[in-house]
Amino acid sequence: MPFNPKIHHRRSIRLKGYDYSQAGLYFITICVQDRKCLFGKIETNEMMLNDFGIVANEQWEKLAERFTNFELDVYQIMPNHMHGIILLTENVGAGLASAQNENITDDKRAGVNPAPTNKTIGDIVGAYKSLVANACLEIHKRYWTGMNPATTKIPMMGKLWQRNYYENIIRDEQSYQHISEYIINNPKNWKGDKFHND
Repeated sequence: MPFNPKIHHRRSIRLKGYDYSQAGLYFITICVQDRKCLFGKIETNEMMLNDFGIVANEQWEKLAERFTNFELDVYQIMPNHMHGIILLTENVGAGLASAQNENITDDKRAGVNPAPTNKTIGDIVGAYKSLVANACLEIHKRYWTGMNPATTKIPMMGKLWQRNYYENIIRDEQSYQHISEYIINNPKNWKGDKFHND
């Protein structure tokens, strides 16, 4: 059914009026569609990444190369979601990014070079979700290449990510410590996690 604003009411989970491009620490959670365990599994309290999980991990680490106002902090890829603390910093300015872009070849311009302006949390999460989904789709296609569709039912990959994401603005050291410990211990506490779905 197409979106109808009269009957479909999508409630925003963002803080109304907050500038999500301003410097600060943010706790981000992004979930897989239907909480399917697509990124691997927990074994002996450790996350064991599969091919999709490796992509999710690598693309998260590359975000700092893509955005000039972004720094990585503690993060964890889980079987069906990921948690991360990110630091948005003051941007170094469009001039520096433009100068850097002049030295980058055309094949690297699609998302690899630093963005020239401050990006919001939504921009960064959106880019991450897109990059991971596209790379996972390529893995999915490679896996099924050569299979005979007449004899093998080749499944559609389907939607990778749940719509939207969760974020908390980290306002003090105590919150930062609590959230960091939660992320670090997430694999050990997987059975009791609210996202658990084995």
